Amino acid sequence: MNVSEKQHITIKGVKEGLLFLLDDQCEFPALLQELRYKLEKTHQQVLTGPLIHIHVKLGSRLASDEEKEEIKAIIKQQGNLIIQSIESDAREQTSTVAPPVLLKMITGVVRSGQTVEHDGNLVLMGDVNPGGTLLCSGDIYVFGMLRGIAHAGIYGRTDVIIAASLLRPTQLRIAEVISRPPDEWISGDAAMEFAYLVDGTMKIDKISQLYRLRKDPILFKGV
Repeated sequence: MNVSEKQHITIKGVKEGLLFLLDDQCEFPALLQELRYKLEKTHQQVLTGPLIHIHVKLGSRLASDEEKEEIKAIIKQQGNLIIQSIESDAREQTSTVAPPVLLKMITGVVRSGQTVEHDGNLVLMGDVNPGGTLLCSGDIYVFGMLRGIAHAGIYGRTDVIIAASLLRPTQLRIAEVISRPPDEWISGDAAMEFAYLVDGTMKIDKISQLYRLRKDPILFKGV
């Protein structure tokens, strides 16, 4: 190992013994190679003598049981080193990156000047009058007339939809794409319709065609 190379393992003294901080970005074989080198060469003097308790921190690396055993085997070669723990915070990070999408159902009429906002999927059993606004980070479903403003994907999601029993909006918006309904949108068809994005362009189709975009139940997608 060349001493000029980037160091991927940091060894610190703590009250309970020694703390091994392992880089979670480098390749695992390179990590093992450096661990062996430090134990046998550069840190041999520090790691000899009385029993020393070792705590290993893997950062956000999601290590398998087999990989953890490889780390233990290398450390155990130094007879005075006792492994107390090998910990990774990868599971905790995963749970915070992708929070569940919540479904909210409301009943009534959103009148002019009123705004309904929700972080998740929103279902309205009622109408949105001109001047009324729906803001939602997920999908919007209006089982009634949508004649006001509807904005889905307010935090940037582009895979969301806006659906209504009667789609006559003042304005539709998905993520950053804004579209005002042209005359050809007004089909006179009584079927429920939905708006969605294709390559950054807003499209309209019958709700019966939603299965082409999704395989999951539409109201609970992402929940």
